[in-house]
Parts: sequence; C-alpha cells; structure tokens
Amino acid sequence: MTVKEALAARRSMRAFKNQPVEREKLRAILEASLKTPSWANSQPWQIVVAEGAALERVRAGYAKCYADGVPASPEVARPDKWPEACKERQRGLYPAMLRDCGDAAGQFGALNQRMFDAPCVIFLCMDTMLGHWSLYDLGAFSQSVMLAAVEEGLDTIPAITLVNYPEVLRRELKIPENTKIAIGIAIGYVDEDNAINNFRSDRTPLDDITVFCS
Repeated sequence: MTVKEALAARRSMRAFKNQPVEREKLRAILEASLKTPSWANSQPWQIVVAEGAALERVRAGYAKCYADGVPASPEVARPDKWPEACKERQRGLYPAMLRDCGDAAGQFGALNQRMFDAPCVIFLCMDTMLGHWSLYDLGAFSQSVMLAAVEEGLDTIPAITLVNYPEVLRRELKIPENTKIAIGIAIGYVDEDNAINNFRSDRTPLDDITVFCS
C-alpha cells in the first residue's frame, strides 16, 4: 500500500464492531508513528491508550456527564468563530450525511456521545508548558496513526468529543495534571452493517484553496 492509497482509503468511521484490537497491531501503529517529525526533534507526544475495562469506565463517566448536562470542557479550546469558508463547509456536512447514510444519519449525536462504540481510544497529550507548535506536531502524529491504521486493516476517527471531559480521563486513566489532553482517536474494526459508515465528506477542489507562486 502506498501513502497515496492510504490517504484515499482513510475515512472517519463512526460505528465500530465490538471486537478488541490486537495489542500487536496497536504497537505496530504507534511504533511506525514515532517517525513523525517534530520541532527540533522535541517529540512532544505523550500517548495514553484506553481499552477494555478502563475505556468502559471512561464511557460510563462520560454518559453521566451528558445525562447531568455537564458542559464539555476540552483542554484545547474550540474556536470562538469560524471563517465563512469553513462555516459553509460545515453547513454542508449534515445534508451530505443524509445523502450518503439516509436514516442512519440520525445516530450521529448518540454515537459521538458513546465514543462511537469503539473498542479502543488513543489519547494524544503533551506537557502543559508547550504551545501551538507542539499541537501542530501532535496533529502530524495523529495523521501518522490514522494512515498506519489503514495498513493494519483498522479504521479511525479523530474527535473533540472524545476529550470533552478531561476530569473523567484524568480520574480513570491516571493522566497527571501537568499533561494537556489534546485529542482522541477512536480506533477499531469498522461496523460495515451500519449505514452511518457510508458517509464520505466532500473536499474543496485544490484550485479553490491553492496559489502557486513562481
């Protein structure tokens, strides 16, 4: 499989089978991702893998927060505002999901709250003293993880909802206070029978967003 083939094959999947991910596959994915470049070779990523009973405790903690109406408080803040071009793409998201998934699109919110029923979530963290450039490095590491997962026959979805309640993650996964929880990547074997996974998000044409200067 080439890099371009992996890029074409990778999609954000929103429903997973109740099938554990083999530890050797997880290790292979993360080992390969360690080759990700970082500023001055700082390698700021700290990796916490939640599966089995630990992930079920996190899921239960999140369910209680949702039921109690606790506001989400991810440690990397959501944008206050979006540029108009980004808002236009976001407005097209749910109509496109209805187009591809039909009635299954109605599961979107519930699956987000249940962490997509994934058997494993990889949380990427970094020291709290680090800034935006290290977040960029974590973004690059995330892409490495998701592409390596394709080669291992696994699917993924990165989502802010996976880090909505850092206090639950700290309690259940023993993440120290001096560690910022940046993003979660749900990973597992895709549920091919769930039509929510038919969704393919649109991409802006290259010429609309690129300027070649010579």
